[in-house]
Amino acid sequence: MREALAEAEKAGALGEVPVGAVIVQDGQVIARGHNRTETDRDPTAHAEMIAIRQAAEKLGGWRLPRCTMYVTLEPCSMCAGAIVWSRIDRLVIGTMDPKAGACGSVFNIPQEQRLNHYTEIETGLLAEECAGLLKAFFRERRKQNNTDKSEDERE
Repeated sequence: MREALAEAEKAGALGEVPVGAVIVQDGQVIARGHNRTETDRDPTAHAEMIAIRQAAEKLGGWRLPRCTMYVTLEPCSMCAGAIVWSRIDRLVIGTMDPKAGACGSVFNIPQEQRLNHYTEIETGLLAEECAGLLKAFFRERRKQNNTDKSEDERE
């Protein structure tokens, strides 16, 4: 999860929502990603999607056997679907997302019994650090948005 946090910090430095992900197979990091939606102007450029694409390229196929994904924030429905389709065995989540999370909060796509693959999920690893990074980012963004407004707009 520390590697995923390092990726999240890279996203934050770009002005992106600080989310990071790494994929590990047989004890080795094979892929990493951080949010790049604003940088790439791509709504699919989430940390998880970038890491999945990188892992698939490294392994030479779209199935990611014996892989664990570590991600700082609970994946959204798009990323949760990609986790299922890529056959990731295990997902370790730092902090949950009660507004848009699709791995236990709002939905639980990776453990939906009607789908063709089941992903083991563990939550709460370095939760305070993961949540703290997000809270600081959004606090700073709100502060910046407030100072960008004229005095009349703030009233």
